[in-house]
Amino acid sequence: MKDERMTRLAAKLLHHSVRLQPKERILIRGHINTKPLMKELIDEAYRVGAYPYVELEDDEISRHLLRGNVKEQLATSSQWAMKKYTDIDALIIINGDECAVDMAAVPIEMHRLQGEMLHAATLFYVNNRRWVLLNYPTSASAQMACMSFDKYEDFLLNVCTMDYGKMESALKPLKQLMESTDKVRIVSPGTDLSFSIKGMPAIICAGKKNLPDGEVFSAPVRESVNGMISFNVPATYEGTAFSGVKLILEKGKIIKAVSNHMHKMNEILNMDEGSRFIGEFAIGVNPYILKPMGDILFDEKISGSLHLAVGDAYVEADNGNRSSIHWDLVLIQSPEYGGGDIYFDDVLIRSDGLFVLPELLGLNPDSLI
Repeated sequence: MKDERMTRLAAKLLHHSVRLQPKERILIRGHINTKPLMKELIDEAYRVGAYPYVELEDDEISRHLLRGNVKEQLATSSQWAMKKYTDIDALIIINGDECAVDMAAVPIEMHRLQGEMLHAATLFYVNNRRWVLLNYPTSASAQMACMSFDKYEDFLLNVCTMDYGKMESALKPLKQLMESTDKVRIVSPGTDLSFSIKGMPAIICAGKKNLPDGEVFSAPVRESVNGMISFNVPATYEGTAFSGVKLILEKGKIIKAVSNHMHKMNEILNMDEGSRFIGEFAIGVNPYILKPMGDILFDEKISGSLHLAVGDAYVEADNGNRSSIHWDLVLIQSPEYGGGDIYFDDVLIRSDGLFVLPELLGLNPDSLI
């Protein structure tokens, strides 16, 4: 039986997220097991009067290709990708990973090479095209979230089709506050980190780039980050799950990193000059996401959370840091995860995951639902 929520999700992606118009060209890129949503997107794109194009991906095939990739081969792929993204108006990327660790066996240097060679094409569509990224429900993602598949599918479809217009309005006071703030201080168990966001834009994320969504992101002034931070949400990078991640920073640079995979962690942080600096600071507010799901598209939006990204800064909030990686690391500050506070210019704005300033109370879960 057809799930009408899939139809509504397709409509939200095309009309709210990428704002597709007649005669525009849209690329729908998805894993082979995401075909039910891809078909809905194609049908809705035709109803709009737009021109849909499709790319089907398969993790097993991608893994075999990645193991043998060489620079000359990837140079051609990069040229094709740039041409492709130049020719389209909008892009929808649907992940449907069937095995969360499928890419872990590929040597880290192969991931690095591919990231470097395709970086320009990726930056082009990120900065010049309307795009949105979401994850499709799979057995693997349900397992990571410790849910049955049916329960996980229900959860994902419900959270992806929530009222993001209401969220966008509620996030405006936080955006304004961040853009008038100089010093940020984060305090939690194992964490005391300070940095400046003076002069940096704050960007509202309410269903235009990711589904699910719910954050405001900025970036620290590159060399202003000092102190330590302990992340309490496991973080996956190219198939390897890292836990117990702790970073110590001086003048913006990560001088020490601790995790359960120390050698691999430092391989990642040594990718390039920018991979030991922070490219993003964000605050998560989605009222339906209250615990880690094993999926960064969910985890970085957890109500009561914040995250920093190691590596490349987004052009919308650009602190000048360039890197071939952008790796989000999440800290939850709700009481069940140890609590914690965020201060803006020495004023407490959020305590134990709940906003305390009157103008921000509308971002607490009971108000957003």
